[in-house]
Amino acid sequence: MPRSGKADRSRGPLTIPADSFILMNICQDFVFPANSRYGAADDKAMKLLLHICCGPCAVYPVEILGAAGHRVVGYFDNPNIHPYQEYLRRVQALEDFAGQAGLPVIWNKDYDIEEFFRVTAFREDKRCRFCYHLRLDRAARMARDGGFEAFSTTLLYSRYQRHDIIQEVARRAAAEAGVVFYYEDFRRGWAEGIARSKALGLYRQSYCGCLFSERERSRQPQKKSQKKSS
Repeated sequence: MPRSGKADRSRGPLTIPADSFILMNICQDFVFPANSRYGAADDKAMKLLLHICCGPCAVYPVEILGAAGHRVVGYFDNPNIHPYQEYLRRVQALEDFAGQAGLPVIWNKDYDIEEFFRVTAFREDKRCRFCYHLRLDRAARMARDGGFEAFSTTLLYSRYQRHDIIQEVARRAAAEAGVVFYYEDFRRGWAEGIARSKALGLYRQSYCGCLFSERERSRQPQKKSQKKSS
């Protein structure tokens, strides 16, 4: 992970396999769908790329950013999710939300879980930092290549994510790509987002996404039963 705060122009455009990349016109004259509530013009509005980890976590941030007048485009790129069937469920959940909300989304559906394991191998105790970097570095470069004014992430909605590390990693990625990272603490809308996602009928996962978090989730009932018996 480079430590320089200077924009690294030597790094080329983000390369994603053509058959897995659905690009919804990310050039400067982006045209939002007619039913979109997230393309309203405003003097302070930004064209903002929002990295989305899952459908339910997107509900509150998308609504808040849209209400502020920002022109929001979603970006799904999460090779950490395990197993593959879970990955497909989360893709479907975001497709459902995006369709209902009129939210344009850029998709990278290349299930590159090998890359996730490569960057976290022998760093399992610090895996979240490297997982954040993997995804937010790609988001920063996509924002640069797409002419967005800034990027952000729905990871900032979760009470279970490390905001301090997310900000550090995202700002470094932003500096290297030469774009702006937009920070907002979306956790204040935690309860509202849960209620809205349930009302929309979205699939709600029970763990963060990776193999390690799935294992931790599976062990929790066992730990609770052990405490009761001791």
